[in-house]
This record gives sequence, C-alpha cells and structure tokens, in this order.
Amino acid sequence: MSQIGFDNEKYLRMQSEHIRERIEKFGGKLYLEFGGKLFDDFHASRVLPGFQPDSKLKMLLQIKERVEIVMAINAADIEKNKLRSDLGITYDMDVIRLIDCFRTIGLYVGSVVLTRFNGQATAVAFQKRLESLGVRVYRHYTIEGYPSDVAKIVSDEGYGKNEYIATTKELVVVTAPGPGSGKMAVCLSQLYHENKHGHKAGYAKFETFPIWNLPLKHPVNLAYEAATADLNDVNMIDPFHLEAYGETTVNYNRDVEIFPVVTAMLENILGECPYKSPTDMGVNMAGNCIVDDEIAKDASRQEILRRYYAALCDKRKGLISEETVLKLKILMKKAGITVNDRAVMAPALQKAALTGLPAAAIQLRDGRIVTGKTSELLGASSALLLNALKALAGIDDDIHLISPVIIEPIQHLKTDHLGNRNPCLHTDETLIALSICAATDEKAELAMQQLDKLIGCEVHSSVILSAVDEKVFKRLGVNLTCEPSYK
Repeated sequence: MSQIGFDNEKYLRMQSEHIRERIEKFGGKLYLEFGGKLFDDFHASRVLPGFQPDSKLKMLLQIKERVEIVMAINAADIEKNKLRSDLGITYDMDVIRLIDCFRTIGLYVGSVVLTRFNGQATAVAFQKRLESLGVRVYRHYTIEGYPSDVAKIVSDEGYGKNEYIATTKELVVVTAPGPGSGKMAVCLSQLYHENKHGHKAGYAKFETFPIWNLPLKHPVNLAYEAATADLNDVNMIDPFHLEAYGETTVNYNRDVEIFPVVTAMLENILGECPYKSPTDMGVNMAGNCIVDDEIAKDASRQEILRRYYAALCDKRKGLISEETVLKLKILMKKAGITVNDRAVMAPALQKAALTGLPAAAIQLRDGRIVTGKTSELLGASSALLLNALKALAGIDDDIHLISPVIIEPIQHLKTDHLGNRNPCLHTDETLIALSICAATDEKAELAMQQLDKLIGCEVHSSVILSAVDEKVFKRLGVNLTCEPSYK
C-alpha cells in the first residue's frame, strides 16, 4: 500500500507546457474549460497514487496575472441540494467555499453563472446571496433541442438568449463544484457572444478523465465512469479522432455529442475549426505521467468498489435508483473484480457476525488489517480508530488509551443532559477524550502522533455510519465503505 504510480512533478511540467502552447494558439482570448476539480481533486489522487489534489491549481498560479475564473453551477443542482460527496457539502455551498479559496491564494474570480436556469426559487435566492457578497451572477438558460439542433443552439434563440459574461483577462478558466454543471456550454455560449461583439476568442478543454491515451477498459477510465454513474456518462472511442487520424483514443459521450456544435461555433468565429476531434480539444497529459501501471490499476479497482458501496448505501437511503447500482455492477465486471477484492470487507463482517453487533475493519499502509467492535463504552468506529492508532504506535492491544473514568462522564453528559439515546462514544468524542489523556499519558500522546498515518487507509463498516463518524473519517483522509444496512 501507499506505493507511487504517478509522477506529479513530470505532470506539472508537461501539463503547464501544453496549456501555454494552447494559449498561444489563439491570439485574443481563450476560454479554458476545467473538468473535474481545480483543487481537492481527491478522485484523481485515489486512482493515480502520487497525483497531488492541488496540481491543477499550482499550474494556474504560475500565470495567475493572466487568469480569470468563472464558476458554473447547474440551477437544478441547487434546487435538489446536490452534495459534493467527498466533502459532504452542497454544490452551492461549495461554490462559496471555492470563491473564498481562490481569492485567498490570489486568483481572480470574476463571476458565477447559473446554468440551465428556469426560474428555480432556490437558484434565485442563491443569486441574491452571492450578489450580497459582491459576486457578479449571470443566467444561462435551458435550450430546447440541445445538443442536436445546432442551427437553433448557435443563434439568437439559443446561446443568444444567455446573458453575456463580462470578463477582463485573456485566459478565462471555467470551472464548477462538480460534473454536470454546464461548463462547456458556458464556454461555447461565450464564444458566440464574443463573436457578436466582434472579438476573437478560442476554446480548449482540460479534462483529467477519461484519459485519452489509455485503453477504453483500463481501470482508471472505468473508475471515472463509476464516479459519474449517476450522470449516465459513458466512455467511448472518439469516432472523429479515429476518422481523422486513424488513431484510437478515449473520450466520453457528452464531448462526442457536443463536438458538432463546437465545430460550428469555431468555424463561425475563426473561419475554420482548428480541431478535428474532441480529443484534439483537450490538453490532458496525465496518461504520460503514469510510472507504474499496475499500481494505478489496483488503486482504480478499489475506487470502483468504493463507488459501488456508496451507491448501495445511497439506494438504501432512497437517494438514487437501482439503475445506478446496476451500472456499477457492470463496471465491476468489466474491471474483473467483486466485493471480495475489498480486503477490509470480510474481516469487518466476520467480527460483526462473531459479536452480533456492528463492527469495522481498517487496512493500514503496511497491509495489516485491524478490527474494532461495539462495546458498552465505544462504538465500533471509535474502537477501530483506537486499535489502529495502537497498532501504528506499537502499543499493546490490552492497554486502555482512554480510561473508563473519563469515558463515563461523557456518556452521562450525552444521555442525561443532551438527550442522546446511544451512550457509546462517536469518533469525534473519542479523539477529544484521547487528546485530553495525551496531556498526562505518554502512550496516549504517542497514539495521537499516528493520526497522519491513517491518510489513505481503507475502512469498511458492517453498518451505515452516523454522519458524525463519516465526517471524521473523511477529515482523517480515510477511504470509507459501509454495508447498506442500519444498526
């Protein structure tokens, strides 16, 4: 575990060079669609071990005086409170978070655009909130016949109805809190309006996944399909690239579907389209920076399994349909894996069967598997956390890091004063108690020093965890899966 399969420094060099080349290709203004996440790209760091979550951000900082950021968010996602699963916050809240993050590091955020706006009340309220914070907001509307009716889309009845986003920098980066936000449509709409204003402008795409020069069924590309299973995205051979160059490359259905629109737009602006395929539009160099393919494959297979378990739990909660789960089962079959390939699954279920109570298991970086069970004092997740820290610190398993004398008053507070039915300590309460003990106990202090070693470890729970425990595991950098059942 914790092996490196991706050369991040090489990636930064190659990617920066190719982005600069694309900027120079267009003389006036370049709209650069940034797929995925500008930073906090935890999916990429999980499937490409060695990839740093802030790699794309580092590249932009090298040319920040030329960069303006436009945030796109689908109004329908605001309406349904869509969550960014890796952070556990809604897309609209993440937009505000990202704006603050960008500004803090010196990147200029010019505006936010509400895509597919149809008068949603929650979107209107979000616009008012942003404007009260001094952020400019624009509206782009749903276009009937999109993306097949090119003539209507590229007209005053299509993109022409969208509000023109006023920008001041030569490189406009269009990004979003997650997939399906309409970033490409924003770029193309802007190109239409720039042309109407008599301005030269170009378009390029920076999408990490799918990786165009990896096979269609490579686990890294399958993991991307798993991550977007609820969007019905499908990886496919780029037919335009195959026809133009006789070379097989991988793209995904939305880019292939929209390519005729892109071609029509660029022909309208430049007189001819500089791209012969969706693959041509991209600048992604990630595939050239994988230094150990087997490590990337193994990491991606685990990501597919994590997405599958997440979908099972979401279905149990009534958040998604059976269709998404079935799609993930198909992807697992393509990747040649089953749930038995998740090493922490069987130990967690075995411990739960043995005790008759919820249990959990963690795989440490060195491959060791540690389990935790429910007791009168601690929940299974709390017990697992303490057992893992003891294993990492070389502390005997029989030693109590937290004395019952400390745990019992906390339980008394929870049940007798705060109205909590479950007296067992959650993970956040356990860590606070452990930190208190660390002030006077050397072993507890030694255990606290191991927390950073949990980053990237795999955990499986025999039941769906509370929101508190899920959040703590995420903050610790642990990759969590749960059985789709409640205690």
